[in-house]
Amino acid sequence: MTAPGKLDVHAHYLPETYRQALERSGHTQPDGMPAIPAWSAGEHVALMDRLGIATALLSVSTPGVHLDGGPPPSDLASAVNEAGRRAVVDHPGRFGLLGSLPMTDVDEAIAEIAYCTDELHVDGFVLLTNVGGTYLGDPAWEPVFDELDRRSARVLVHPTSPVCWEHTSLGRPRPMLEFLFDTTRAIVNLVLNGTVARHQDLRLIIPHVGAALPVVADRVAGFAIALGVDPSVDVVRDLAGLHYDLSGTPIPRQLDALLALTTIEHLHYGSDVPFTPELVADIARHQLDAAGDPPGSLVDALRANTERLFPRLTTTG
Repeated sequence: MTAPGKLDVHAHYLPETYRQALERSGHTQPDGMPAIPAWSAGEHVALMDRLGIATALLSVSTPGVHLDGGPPPSDLASAVNEAGRRAVVDHPGRFGLLGSLPMTDVDEAIAEIAYCTDELHVDGFVLLTNVGGTYLGDPAWEPVFDELDRRSARVLVHPTSPVCWEHTSLGRPRPMLEFLFDTTRAIVNLVLNGTVARHQDLRLIIPHVGAALPVVADRVAGFAIALGVDPSVDVVRDLAGLHYDLSGTPIPRQLDALLALTTIEHLHYGSDVPFTPELVADIARHQLDAAGDPPGSLVDALRANTERLFPRLTTTG
């Protein structure tokens, strides 16, 4: 009997409208990567078949819909969300969708949440760690988080380049180190500002095996006491309650560190294709397939976790 395929919470799509917007705004090497990867829905499905993925939740990656010199974020968000919905409809059971939001305008972001949920039937949303240097957890975005919480939304947090990347990346692609640090920075801000504690019905998925969070959690918790943050905040508790995808390099070291912070019930499979080359994604998936006691038990747990978080995928994947 063939085991059911993986449910991928971290997969990206680049519809033609978005590719053109990237090129016209000068993002031909997004975040220092060599090129914009090729993408089509049909090829993505073929890639999923090769990687043993049943269903993938599509999201727009960094730099998102906020492009200097590009279309208005609200227009681009609407365009990519509509394109994502077409991919879902055209390939039944193979795709879900995480909608993009124009975070530079709170009212427009809230309106897009409503449209995506009520009309496009998205499975959740994707938020970048920062937009122009404004980080998740900033008070200006509290109304957006209130609305996401009211709708019990599932949200994938995705890293992007910090505004100081020219000085900190040392000429290397930002996904190598800066993405991990920017994820850590944003999630720590969400926790210390009480955003996580206040929004109990919001489910956040943190990418790349928790970035640096497992190794800085106790240090941040100590500073939280010294800084006198709101007593409703418990750094380790709040981090442990988040969800984490295993895109990147979970084995042989990073996964062990994450499991010292949270439990296996909070983990999910993520491929990060097409930005992660197929060869690299295939190596990672074979490592995960062999993990656990008995071997294979980890991937079974990941699928069960994702089915609980996204019940619709139970019937489509």
